[in-house]
Amino acid sequence: MTANPRQLARDVVLDVARDDAYANLLLPKRIREAHLSAADAGFATELAYGTLRWQGQHDALIADAAGRPITEIDPETLATLRIGSHQLAHMRVPSHAAVHETVALLGRHKGRAGFANAVLRRLSEVPADERLARIAADLPADERLALETGHPTWVLRALRRTLEREGAADELPELLAADNDPPAVQLVALPGLARPDELALEATASPIGRIAPAGDPARLPQVAGGSWRVQDAGSQLAALALTRARPVAAGERWLDVCAGPGGKAALMAAEAAIGGAQLEANEVAPHRAKLVRQAVRAVGERFPDARARVVTGDGRRYGEGDTEAAFDRILLDAPCTGLGALRRRPEARWRKEPSDVPALATLQAELLAASARALKPGGLLAYVTCSPHLAETRAIVDRAAALGLEPVDTGAVVAELSPGIALGETGAAVQLWPHRNGTDAMFIQLLTTADR
Repeated sequence: MTANPRQLARDVVLDVARDDAYANLLLPKRIREAHLSAADAGFATELAYGTLRWQGQHDALIADAAGRPITEIDPETLATLRIGSHQLAHMRVPSHAAVHETVALLGRHKGRAGFANAVLRRLSEVPADERLARIAADLPADERLALETGHPTWVLRALRRTLEREGAADELPELLAADNDPPAVQLVALPGLARPDELALEATASPIGRIAPAGDPARLPQVAGGSWRVQDAGSQLAALALTRARPVAAGERWLDVCAGPGGKAALMAAEAAIGGAQLEANEVAPHRAKLVRQAVRAVGERFPDARARVVTGDGRRYGEGDTEAAFDRILLDAPCTGLGALRRRPEARWRKEPSDVPALATLQAELLAASARALKPGGLLAYVTCSPHLAETRAIVDRAAALGLEPVDTGAVVAELSPGIALGETGAAVQLWPHRNGTDAMFIQLLTTADR
């Protein structure tokens, strides 16, 4: 593995585009394997994540300078041009270094290197904001704002619609800026295994959350040992809203319907162990079920009698046969577009299309129906998505009444967990926001049976 931070960043950008790799999983692994210095690791991280975050803008700049669509540029050259464009547009890298060192990545590919050199030199001759202003001059307002803020237009419009529902459309620029601001890593102290005050770290919106110190969190003994985990405070609040909305009775049965990769399952397992409940964590994909087992391992080691049961299967099977009305509390963290985690998953905004939403919404509705069937009378069900898209949030829980469910005042529950938290007006549900709460844009709605 090369120790060149530019090549490492370029290869990550290329693998994301070519192989649908996840940058937040791939980049740290590559950095560790390359034994980069702290400075080089920081440079590679800023370059890779930044390039992916602003990819739409870079593609517009490259197409303009190249005089051809990016679809006519081979993947390796395009990835190289993207990281070169990012250095010129968004990093304090001298132009000559950004051009020369980036073109050198193409090695002996003289045709590709010559083309990349010409494009990057053209980009270096005109400030990026001036070129973007010219490109955007004749675009409609939404398309212009999307280009300027590095968001697909359809995502921008979806975010605006949700803010409008809260009467907060004027917060859109602040939200878009927050999506482009790399977040600090957040940690959770697993109840029964750790205390949040045992590390002198800044608090988050979660009562058991803290901001990680700079650097690789895995170097902390508490994280390496499993008593602390990396987890966004919004995800923590989603799990805690279910587990702490009311006292836990010994012997309760809990279900995490879509448990992979296991962050919420680990927190629920810890909460269940303390309260004398039993958790079943279900995941449809075997490789993700393996991640769930790894996630809950530390809880099982600390509480051997309360070991979480991890199973593999389609969550839509629940509510049938021996699982009918079987669970006291159910977490449905439904598969979604992931538009709530754009700040942490820089490539996510370019991975989805509007056409993906209907199929996801159908799956979400089917999983909610199965969860409703599997819920005991008087039980609690948390419908959660890491997306603020109304088709994945309000439109789904609006079907709850037809399933024999009624909403619980989730805002009151979250406000008790996080006193002083700023919550928008979303009825009985909670919509968290990165610009308001310092969390992913998690949607949380607690539901219970209507005949409770």
